[in-house]
Amino acid sequence: MPQRKTSVKDLKKNRIRQMRNLDIKSDLRKTLKAFTAAATSNPAEAQKMLAVVYKKIDKAAKRNIFPKNTASRRKAKFAKLLVVKKA
Repeated sequence: MPQRKTSVKDLKKNRIRQMRNLDIKSDLRKTLKAFTAAATSNPAEAQKMLAVVYKKIDKAAKRNIFPKNTASRRKAKFAKLLVVKKA
């Protein structure tokens, strides 16, 4: 446990940020799971959900939860998944 006042404040800020990032990650995971389920069963619904998936991936990349190239790669992967399931 830190001794200095500023270190205690930093620790508190880090925990708050960690919880915020965890919320964003878990929400993203839930959305991706719903999207993949919809892509296999209902491609029309998955097409509508793709915009939401893109939005959440971009928001996570903007907040530096993962790198921008990772976001781009994931978006391409899910778009490709939708195209493959349609055909």
